[in-house]
Amino acid sequence: MAVRERTKYPGVYKRISTEKMLNGKPDICFDITYKLEGKKIWEKAGWVSEGYSEKLANDIRAERIRSARHGIDLPKQKKKAPFLKDAWEKYKTWAEVNKGVSGDISRYNHHIKPRFEDKRMNDITAFDLERMKSELFKEGLAPATVKHCLVIIRQVYNKALSWGIYQGGNPVKGVKMPILQNRRTRFFSHEEAHILLERLKSMQTLDLHDISLLALHCGLRSNEIFSLKKNDIDMQNGIIRITDPKNKTTRHAYMTGAVKVMLQERIPEKPEDLVFPDRNGNKIVNISKSFFRIIKELGFNDGVTDRRQMVTFYTFRHTFASWLAIQGESLPTMKELLGHKSTVMTERYAHLIPDHKRAATARLEEAFNKKSKKVKKIKE
Repeated sequence: MAVRERTKYPGVYKRISTEKMLNGKPDICFDITYKLEGKKIWEKAGWVSEGYSEKLANDIRAERIRSARHGIDLPKQKKKAPFLKDAWEKYKTWAEVNKGVSGDISRYNHHIKPRFEDKRMNDITAFDLERMKSELFKEGLAPATVKHCLVIIRQVYNKALSWGIYQGGNPVKGVKMPILQNRRTRFFSHEEAHILLERLKSMQTLDLHDISLLALHCGLRSNEIFSLKKNDIDMQNGIIRITDPKNKTTRHAYMTGAVKVMLQERIPEKPEDLVFPDRNGNKIVNISKSFFRIIKELGFNDGVTDRRQMVTFYTFRHTFASWLAIQGESLPTMKELLGHKSTVMTERYAHLIPDHKRAATARLEEAFNKKSKKVKKIKE
C-alpha cells in the first residue's frame, strides 16, 4: 500500500499509486481524517482520475466536521471488501463438494496466491490480471493453464457476489481470455484401443479397465463416470443416466454389450452408492497415475511433442466421437450422445463423416472428365 503523505490542508493526505496511471503519470488518491465521537475516522475522498483534488478533499472534510458538530448523520462507512484468500477458502469448500477442485487448488497455490492473496477483492483490477496473464505466459505456461487461472478468479468473484460476501465488480470481465488451440485430433485405431484395454485388464484390479471401457463405448467424461450411482443405471433398458454433466443438462448414454456385462458385476447395493468409488468409498477425483504409466509403457506418446496429439484419458471420449463420425452418424445424433450444448463442439468431427460433400466432390471430378473427353473428340 502506498504511504500517505500530508498535504497543505490539515487532515488531508495523498497516496501516490504504484499501479494506476493517469496521462503517463502515477494517479493520486486523497484521504481525509477527522474525529467522530472521540474516534479518529479515515475516509477515502477519491482519485485525481475521478476528478478529486486537495481542495475538494478539504471541502469534503470540512462538511464532515460540520455535520458531526450539528448532529447530522454522516454517510455510512462502507463495509470493507473481503480479502481474496478468504473468498477463495469459502469457494474451495463449496467446490470440493460440488465440482471437484484438485486442479484449481494447485493453480491457485502456484499462480494466484503469491500475487493476490493479501489483496482485498475491490483492489484487484483488470490491469492486475492482464499483468498476471502476461507473466504466466513468460513463465512458459500453456494458454489453457493461464485461462484456467483467470476462470478460477472469475468463479471466486461470482460465488462471492451470489453469497453476498462481496459487493462490487468482477475484474475478469475486463480481461481478454487466451485463445486456445487445443483441439485434439488424435484418436485410437481399433487395434490400439484393443491393445490398451487388454493391458488394463491385466492389472491387479479392473477399475481402470472398466472406467476406460465406459469412456470408449459410451463417450462419458471422467467426472461423469466418477459421479455415477446405482440410481443412474437402468440395466433392464441398457441406459445410463448422466445427471451431473458438464453442460448441466441431463442426458442418457446407451450400454454396449461389453459395458452391460461389466456394470452387472459392479452395481452397488444402495441406490445412492457410487459405481466407481475410491478405496474409502468416496468419489474419485483424478485418473490413477497407473494409466499414464501404461500409456508410456505401450509407447503411445513416443516422439509426440504436440500436446494435442498426446494420448490422455480424454482420448477415449474423442475416439468414441470419431468412430461415430466415421460410421456416418449425423451431427445431431452425435451432439446428443456426447452431451454437447450446441453443434459447434460436435462440428469438429464433421470432416470424418462420409457425407454428401465428399460425394459432391467426386461427382464434380466425374463431370469434368466427361466434358474433357467430349472436347478432345471434337478437336480430333
